[in-house]
Amino acid sequence: MLQPPPIVLSFAASDPTGGAGIQADLLTIASIGCHPLSVITAITVQDTVGVEDVMPFEAEWITAQARAVLEDMPVHAFKLGLLGSVEIIAAIAEIVADYPEIPLIMDPILASGRGDPLVDDRMIDAMRTLLLPQVTLLTPNSLEARQLAHDDSDHSENGLDLTICAQRLLDMGCEHVLITGTHENSVTVKNTLYSATGQIKNNEWERLPASYHGSGCTLTSAIAAMVANGLSIDDSVKEAQQYTWQALRAGFRPGMGQHIPDRFFWANEQEDSDRDDENATPTIENNAD
Repeated sequence: MLQPPPIVLSFAASDPTGGAGIQADLLTIASIGCHPLSVITAITVQDTVGVEDVMPFEAEWITAQARAVLEDMPVHAFKLGLLGSVEIIAAIAEIVADYPEIPLIMDPILASGRGDPLVDDRMIDAMRTLLLPQVTLLTPNSLEARQLAHDDSDHSENGLDLTICAQRLLDMGCEHVLITGTHENSVTVKNTLYSATGQIKNNEWERLPASYHGSGCTLTSAIAAMVANGLSIDDSVKEAQQYTWQALRAGFRPGMGQHIPDRFFWANEQEDSDRDDENATPTIENNAD
């Protein structure tokens, strides 16, 4: 009997465009060689331009979905995306607390790419108190890092230094924090990984010209899949960034809004290579008598 692939369980909302949300997670996790499990937290009305509405499920449904698969299959990593309500956050926190040995990778989705708010202050407080103390790796962009780390003593969250943000998030209980720099005004995209010992690594990537729907979902799911495959956090972050950049570079624009990452870029590259081989001039061998 063949050994099953590593399994990643994602808690996220459904995105009918396939660009972000649970659909993005499933594509990414499968592309990296893991088997994806899904717990749907909410249904959204959205397109590649923005989010129009969100309908969170009842927390009991979240618990029922998760308990069913967790009691049936071994899970090697958890991935969290859009959660939908305070009650859902509390339910997920209770579930993952029963599996402290499973790495928890969290993408703290606070707004859509267009800027539509997807959380309120109560949800942010619940994330801070119930989930962050259990998180193995948090992957906020710079806007999310400043919003999550903001406290009443700050004059404004907009100018808050990202190193200070990282330290505050670590103080809330996260083991590692990866702050991504796509929203910063810089020539390159700078992503920085922190732990309790300070800054671990700073990676710079060429800034691509397009705007992407689901880049954060792709990165966080890729990290979860790498962790499930047995890589360290440091190596998982490194490999997942490379994967995500390649997926973004190969992205496409199917609608009127943002581009969508191509999570199976490697398959398309292989098809192109195979096609080139088929069209190549055949070699004629001259065999001496």
